[in-house]
Amino acid sequence: MTSLDLKADPTFRAFFLLRTVFTIAPIAFGLDKFTNLLADWSIYLAPWINDIVPGNADQAMYAVGVIEIAAGLLVAVMPRLGAYVVAAWLLGIIVDLLTLQDFYDIALRDFGLLVGALALAQLAEARGHGLLRRSS
Repeated sequence: MTSLDLKADPTFRAFFLLRTVFTIAPIAFGLDKFTNLLADWSIYLAPWINDIVPGNADQAMYAVGVIEIAAGLLVAVMPRLGAYVVAAWLLGIIVDLLTLQDFYDIALRDFGLLVGALALAQLAEARGHGLLRRSS
């Protein structure tokens, strides 16, 4: 297939859009854990999680930021594996938000993102991306 053929392929376009979003969004949100420009992220950490992680909620959010940046980079270079990592991460966020009992709307939004990440993993597989590298 030529690059023009790929651009005309709806599955390629869907893969490209999802890969782009699931690369940029985790990196952007991860970076914001260090600046809190978009939100005060520590309010989204359930007390039971804060009790089991070392340090305080702000320090936990720094670790979360590093993980989110790494997940976004993983999607960029290994989209199928990265998509599953992002989906698992989103599931953890959903559990955290549901136990807080105040952020059901955000948990529902993150469930939609989780489904999108799983769709990206499926599209990556269809495009020949193995879990660790592109299949030949």
